[in-house]
Amino acid sequence: MIAQITPFAPPTNITDILIALRSLDHLLQNAIAQAKIANGTEPFTDPYRGLYVTQDQAALSLEREPGEPSWQANSSNFLLEMDEVIQNSVTLAQLQKDYQLSNFDMTVILIAIAPEIDLRYERIYAYLQDDVTRKRPTVELALNLLCSDAANKLHYRHRFTADAPLIRHGILQIIADANQIQPPLLAQYLKLDPQITQYLTNTPGLDDRLHPFSQLLIQPTLTLEQLPIPADLQQTLKTLGDRYFPSQSLLIYLQDQAGLGSRVAEAMAQSLNRSLLTVDLRVAHRSNVDLESTLRLLCREARSQNAIVYLPGIDELCNAESSLLNSRCLEILQAYSGITLLAGASLMPPALSAQTVSITLPLPDFAQRQIYWQTRLDERKISLPPEAVRALSDRFRFTPDQIDRTIALTCHNALHRTLRSDLSPDFVISDFFTAARQQTGQELQGLANKLTPHYTWNDIVLSEEALNQLQEICDQVKYRSIVLGQWGFERKLSLGKGTSMLFCGPPGTGKTMAAEVIATDLQLDLYRIDLSQIVSKYIGETEKNLDRIFTAADRANAILFFDEADALFGKRSEVKDSHDRYANLEVGYLLQKMEEYTGISVLATNLRQNMDEAFLRRIQAIVEFPFPDEAARYHLWKVAFPPETPLDPAIDFELLAREVRLAGGNIKNIALAAAFSAASAGEVIGMAHLLKATRQEHQKSGRTWEVRLE
Repeated sequence: MIAQITPFAPPTNITDILIALRSLDHLLQNAIAQAKIANGTEPFTDPYRGLYVTQDQAALSLEREPGEPSWQANSSNFLLEMDEVIQNSVTLAQLQKDYQLSNFDMTVILIAIAPEIDLRYERIYAYLQDDVTRKRPTVELALNLLCSDAANKLHYRHRFTADAPLIRHGILQIIADANQIQPPLLAQYLKLDPQITQYLTNTPGLDDRLHPFSQLLIQPTLTLEQLPIPADLQQTLKTLGDRYFPSQSLLIYLQDQAGLGSRVAEAMAQSLNRSLLTVDLRVAHRSNVDLESTLRLLCREARSQNAIVYLPGIDELCNAESSLLNSRCLEILQAYSGITLLAGASLMPPALSAQTVSITLPLPDFAQRQIYWQTRLDERKISLPPEAVRALSDRFRFTPDQIDRTIALTCHNALHRTLRSDLSPDFVISDFFTAARQQTGQELQGLANKLTPHYTWNDIVLSEEALNQLQEICDQVKYRSIVLGQWGFERKLSLGKGTSMLFCGPPGTGKTMAAEVIATDLQLDLYRIDLSQIVSKYIGETEKNLDRIFTAADRANAILFFDEADALFGKRSEVKDSHDRYANLEVGYLLQKMEEYTGISVLATNLRQNMDEAFLRRIQAIVEFPFPDEAARYHLWKVAFPPETPLDPAIDFELLAREVRLAGGNIKNIALAAAFSAASAGEVIGMAHLLKATRQEHQKSGRTWEVRLE
């Protein structure tokens, strides 16, 4: 994730640090004067000072009491000055309060940060430590500068232990000299964490260690009222923000079904006048970053940036298989005195349940989708008829992100279309439907085969009753939002809000074609379910496969087509053994998923009598596809050839309809075979080609056929 950084103004000015450094200068001047006496050498006069130790210097060291500071720097005045500086500085006072630091800790921070601001302090520290290679302050230098006697030095050693605030919060690092083997604590260097240095020096931007997987939004603009969520949920989020106190820890888990987590986080940050720090710990983990240290880092960054923390995909890190967020990591999050929003697609992980508020962000309903579609179209100055916006909102149960991507892709496609030709850049509804379909279906890859519809109402030959049924089914889908939403029928239905239909009839009678016609009319994708990948001989596996199918289909906004559905949706048998019992459980589970499914499903079977009666009761429409009679076969022959196909005017379609007693699928095969035969001979399609192809089609099923010419 690429961080987008905006220049910002921290709560106070760098002047506070410069004032504190002037006070440090007074302390160092006194220390240098004392060091001259203690070391028996004029300061900065010996060019080899620090490179060797003389006998006199060793003797002087022995005259000092064990543990006693090397020189008396008169630190009492300095500590009083520092206390005043801290009290007058918002930045320093806030740092001290956030991490419960003592005045001693704050002065250590000042000693450590001095070389980051001015390199002259390196020369001073080298002189005071009597070693030109020791340009950075050590623990002993800090104790010598700030402590008056040996007892004082021993007392303040604990401020550099692992449990001390400076070390525990990672503000200060104790670094051993690489040239020494296990050096004593006093000989180890003090290194201020770069994040604290950045904060105290008013350096804008994120810490470099967070930069690769973090994003900082300084001034959020999105409001809670602009979120496409129910009004009661907006009020809940507002109440949580209003009741929050800065000294408290507030963890909120967003079960994000709608992809709204980042928007909710931005809106909450805006309502509280805070920045927003988004950190993707999944990316951090893939980069082999230690999550525990990263969490400490981001909590400090959030404090310094006055930001709300947003952590997406947290359920992936907490699930039982990975458990990447250990108890220590969770303790860091729970101890952070700020607002942390955690987001995931699944239910809240049990590890977070103790002190975490759980909120579900549902998919926007039809009305919210329609408003969002219209708002985003207006922003781009795109005009669509109201019925087109309603159709898009109803047909595709999209998240706001998917709507944004659909509009962007439509504009992109339209731009390329106008560059390639003289076509008008005006948008039509089919442009948006095409782009919308491109946003879905990934979840069904490997579970179903995508069919590309080629047929329209003009291509299908059915009885008037069957055609009316199919058109009524399409109308149910087109006007679902009105009936279920505006007219209130949704409140009356706990299940069965989807559209389900059963196509019954012999092979080749047009069941698959009818499914394609519906998909073309509704401008939706059509997926044929591969039953061989669903039914399993292993107990419980079929149910898992079915759950995957329906879950993926619900997100795909597509039509499901179950061909030869009686293989899966057949009658439940009498229980004679355990296999019968589990087979019946599979059918029962399927019935349950069918009722829960809110999309469009089409089931095709050759034998209606094989279907379970309980299942048939749950189907909204049953369409019969009978074997075509002579009149129907005549129409099938007439529509079997595209308009541009060269046909011999002498073809007797009435004779073919009377004598060729085959279904529409067979007639289509005959027409195609006759076309190839005529093309290879360089001729137009004639009666001879059709009769030859008809005999071959009969032979495929082991039958002979000869036409009776009258």
